[in-house]
Amino acid sequence: MQKAMQTHEVKNMSTSTEGRKTAHGKIDLIDIQDRTVARFVLQKGWRWSTEMKPLVKTEWCEAPHLQYQISGRYHVKLRDGTEYELGPGDVSFTPPGHDAWVVGDEPAVGIEFVGGRIATGMPKKP
Repeated sequence: MQKAMQTHEVKNMSTSTEGRKTAHGKIDLIDIQDRTVARFVLQKGWRWSTEMKPLVKTEWCEAPHLQYQISGRYHVKLRDGTEYELGPGDVSFTPPGHDAWVVGDEPAVGIEFVGGRIATGMPKKP
């Protein structure tokens, strides 16, 4: 059986028509090939447990995250009590079962390659 050949695809995050806005944050989603990429801009005061928990209705964020932090900082607390902070230039994997919040006055901005759609509670369009 021969696989169909894939072609290139280019999309710009500024054309995103999907995502979530909360009081202190914005997450844009874009589908490319069979994947979803997310860009997050989280302002001072954003915290997953206060802004996203009511939307996704889970005790902890149950999305795994593979991401690149462009600017700003935020703190992550895992269900097992482990805590760490992410800042500019960090590439990280965060497992399911966590809370997170912005640290300082600068917005936390990053690109997420895994977990954005799950974290926002938005199903993929058919």
